[in-house]
Amino acid sequence: MKDGKCIIICAGDFTPVEIKKKEGDYVIAVDGGYLYSKVAEVAPDLIVGDFDSVGAAEAEELSMMKMTAPERIVELNSCKDDTDTLAALKIGLEKGYRNFHIYAAMGGRLEHTIANIQSLHFLKNHGAKGYIMDAFCMMTLIQNETVAFQKNMEGYLSLFSLNEKAKGVTIKNMKYLLDYAEVTNDFPIGISNEFIGEEGEVTVEDGTLLAIIRWAEE
Repeated sequence: MKDGKCIIICAGDFTPVEIKKKEGDYVIAVDGGYLYSKVAEVAPDLIVGDFDSVGAAEAEELSMMKMTAPERIVELNSCKDDTDTLAALKIGLEKGYRNFHIYAAMGGRLEHTIANIQSLHFLKNHGAKGYIMDAFCMMTLIQNETVAFQKNMEGYLSLFSLNEKAKGVTIKNMKYLLDYAEVTNDFPIGISNEFIGEEGEVTVEDGTLLAIIRWAEE
C-alpha cells in the first residue's frame, strides 16, 4: 500500500483550485483532463482515456508522447464497460494507492457526475477512500463508520443515503442532530446541515451515505 495519494484529473468542469502534488503522490490525467493538468501546472505521471474529449493541440502533444514516452499513455477503446475515470481508478488501486483525490469530476454531463459518485462507491468497496473535489465543495462516502470533522470547518454538510436505508445514523455537534436514526433514499432529510464551530461527527452503523461538504463563502 502506498503512503501517498493518487490524484485523478478528469474532464468535467474545472474550477480554479490548487492541486498539490507531494512526494509519493501519483497523478493520472483522464482524457480531456490532460488540458486541466497543464492549467493546474501539475505534470501527470500517466494519461488515460479514449481521448474523445481532447482538443486538437493536446491530441498532437499526446501523439508525440506516444512516440517519445509511450509508458505514460494508456489509450482505451471507446467501446468499453469502464468509464475512463473508473479505468484510471483501477490503475491507481493496482499501483497500491488507497487515498484518491479526484478533480474536475462534476458538472458538464450530469450522467458522468453520477458515474463518478458511483466510482466513489467502487473505491470504498475496494478498501480505498475517494474524495471528489473542486473549489466550492467536496464529496466522499461514509460507510459503516464514524467520521469526525474539525471544529474549524465552515459551511454546509449534506448527507444522502445511497442504499434504500442507512441505519443507525447519528449526527453530533452540528446545527441539526440525529440520534441513531434511519435515513432513506426517498427523503432528503440530510440536506444543508451546518458546521457550528465544534468538532462534528457522523456515524453510520449500517449503510452508505454520500457526504457533500460545501465550503462557506468568503
